[in-house]
Amino acid sequence: MMPGQSLPLRLNVMLFQGVQNLPLYAAQQKGFFAGRGLEVDLPVAPNSEELRNGLAEGRYQIVHTSVDNAVAMTEQSKVDTVVFIGGDNGFNHLFVQPDVESLAELRGKTVVVDAPDTAFALILYKVLKNHGLNRGDYTVKSLGATRFRLEGMQKDNSYKAAMLNLPFAIHAQRAGLKEMGVAVDMIGPYQSTTGFALRSWASENDGVLARYTQAYVEGLRWTLDPSNRAEAIGMLAAGLNLPQDIATRCYEIATDPLGGFAIDAKLDMPGFRNVLALRAEIEGQWGGNPPPPERYIDLSYYERAMQGL
Repeated sequence: MMPGQSLPLRLNVMLFQGVQNLPLYAAQQKGFFAGRGLEVDLPVAPNSEELRNGLAEGRYQIVHTSVDNAVAMTEQSKVDTVVFIGGDNGFNHLFVQPDVESLAELRGKTVVVDAPDTAFALILYKVLKNHGLNRGDYTVKSLGATRFRLEGMQKDNSYKAAMLNLPFAIHAQRAGLKEMGVAVDMIGPYQSTTGFALRSWASENDGVLARYTQAYVEGLRWTLDPSNRAEAIGMLAAGLNLPQDIATRCYEIATDPLGGFAIDAKLDMPGFRNVLALRAEIEGQWGGNPPPPERYIDLSYYERAMQGL
């Protein structure tokens, strides 16, 4: 280190394993975080409880996961969080065991989720409701992150259904599980991956958050640049321990202009409203009248960051 040069600020950023992390891999490996004076660790969450508890307790400064986790922290745990950046729609697909012919057959059966009261679990409940099944009509089993849900379905045929995102949806196809549809095709627009932090931490570290956001967007732009395709696929293969063909397919889906990463990680406000509407309908919160997304977001950090890019 040269005289007068300060050490980089270290951030602990928790995330779930999946294709949604490619912009973070790029920001880390291509030097965009370092270029903004940041050293970023990316621990993988085993489940939503650890992610939410770790953020609340200060073990992680930022997390990237479905925005519904931020809503749950604010409303259920009374931990004030702030969403500052978007990401994607979750790339979720509904899978069932090969012997399931229709979703109506899940009556009396077991479905598997991460946490039973947030995010992809609520999508699953909504899809089943649309097929005539209410919450008491099936058993819900919490297994944790997507990789554990897939493992559970592969090992135990009594686990009949789960929402699986990338790359696990492709693994599920190859393992012989049956795909029943894409989540956004079944429930409409959905804001899944976002970045959020404790509102108090964000307020005290607004400059840090702006620099972090800049590096993230730089990583996303690098990811979406076609000239970086081969290197990005290799980065995804290494980061998620994927064979080249699966990494390639994941990259193609994640960078698709219509359903892939949001340009510059902008929040999908219709998708966020749908997240809140699902919580109001399925969990019965707010007397069935969801609040506006603005309760949970502060885009001033994002706007400040974008002005510097």
